[in-house]
Amino acid sequence: MYLSDEECGMLDGKSGAGIQRALELLVALGKTFDADRLIPVRRAHVALSGQEGDTYWCELLVNGGAKCVIPATTNPCWDVDYLTKLYEVTDEERGLALRTINVYRRIGAKLTFCCSPGLGTNIPFFGEHAAFSESSATPYVNSVIGARSNRESSVSALASAVIGKTPRYGYHLDENRRGDFLIEVEADMKDDYDWGILGYCVGEAAGSRNPVLVFKNDVRPTKENFLYFGAEAATSGAVAMYHMVGITPEAPTLESAFGGKHVPSAEMSITNGHLEDTEAKLSPGTGPINLVMLGCPHYTYEQILEIERLMNGRRVHSDVKFWVLTDYGSLELAERSHARERLERLGVGLVPDTCIDEPCWKSFEGALGVTDSPKCAYYRERRGQPFAVRRLSDCVEAAVSGRVA
Repeated sequence: MYLSDEECGMLDGKSGAGIQRALELLVALGKTFDADRLIPVRRAHVALSGQEGDTYWCELLVNGGAKCVIPATTNPCWDVDYLTKLYEVTDEERGLALRTINVYRRIGAKLTFCCSPGLGTNIPFFGEHAAFSESSATPYVNSVIGARSNRESSVSALASAVIGKTPRYGYHLDENRRGDFLIEVEADMKDDYDWGILGYCVGEAAGSRNPVLVFKNDVRPTKENFLYFGAEAATSGAVAMYHMVGITPEAPTLESAFGGKHVPSAEMSITNGHLEDTEAKLSPGTGPINLVMLGCPHYTYEQILEIERLMNGRRVHSDVKFWVLTDYGSLELAERSHARERLERLGVGLVPDTCIDEPCWKSFEGALGVTDSPKCAYYRERRGQPFAVRRLSDCVEAAVSGRVA
């Protein structure tokens, strides 16, 4: 792996211990994947988790003098000031969250605390090289925008943010961005939920391969549709790149999606029945609930307005808490339009800067929750709360009635 004189100096510690550690990691990563050199990146996204490992790594770098040299947005931790007033956490849990927020401030990251940077806070250009972690962000910037990023970890993305470079391998290379297999989609795509379930089906079949999708029906995905598809394809599988023929920028034709190579026969065809079977597998829970949780990935302003429409003036059941996780920009729009005030009068809470996979939600564990996101269900079930996965309209009905059918 070639290193310039400047990079060799960094590796020898001439630019400080923090830069040295970051470059050691990037060089090790590059050698592991047979990268020939480092290439410049113009932006990064760090999937900080508010957990000890990521925070410790950031402290190592910043205490060694490292600072971000390119824009580096961040995933959410949790809204410590607001949620601590509502739900019990330990001093250690709150202290770790405050440490996380503080150290990423010190290193010069952009404290966006949003898991969908490609929608607004950190949008790369077509063909631009980047270093994005976060399982829903990487397939979005690769596939929908046509930027180039590997599926980075939080530690490698932060290392790139302080060096301004990443190893040249994987999705930075043309040959690795081509489609690997073909899927025909006959199912009807009605809303974000259908796109998420489709993504889950595709991820199960794909693993880490690049799927190419051909739709039998005319579809025009929204940004939320794309985001939910990629998030779930990266939950059931490890999809970081996909093509939708005639829709995504690197697949204007079926042939171009496969890099001009032979187009294979379809490996599978996904019908409405397949989506229904997947939904049934993901959604066995029925009965009384204590929580409706939406916003994994973070809900947009348009999705918040849809919740208000579906609530139609009804109140959330007294035994249920209804939380919508969103980014600060969408929350600000909801406040300006008074949508937040109207929803909170109905019992629907909106909170920014917060992830579903955090200790502030532990008081709900042990009882049944409802979400429209298989990714949310996956993470919450690891923490001890079973979830039913339902369409948004069904989530709203469960919130109002206090139970899920």
